[in-house]
Amino acid sequence: MNKEKFEQGLEVRRSVLGAEYVDKSIQNATDFNRPMQELVTEYCWGEVWTRPGLTKKTRSMLNLAMITALNRPHELKLHVRGAINNGLTKDEIKEVFLQTAIYCGVPAAIDSFRTAQEVFDEIDKEQN
Repeated sequence: MNKEKFEQGLEVRRSVLGAEYVDKSIQNATDFNRPMQELVTEYCWGEVWTRPGLTKKTRSMLNLAMITALNRPHELKLHVRGAINNGLTKDEIKEVFLQTAIYCGVPAAIDSFRTAQEVFDEIDKEQN
């Protein structure tokens, strides 16, 4: 493992998904899934998310579209919150999902709208 890339990835991962969530994921890692946590942190977050070619906001938009296409609601929930942390507005998230409705299918987009609304409701409760 490249310790420097892991640490860079940990920093970006915390800034996007929230330190509490990331730290809990790493602390709760088992012998079975620890290698996956390390892989994701080092390569996904440390190698790719730290590249200068795209902003975090753009990366979040792409992730929302791709995760919608893959129909991964648990990951989508995390990345909706991450997208908000990266500066996307609800209207921008809505536009991403409308775009995915055309290219990925209406059922996938409907599920993403539903999942995003759950996140928005959670955030509203946290702020009140």
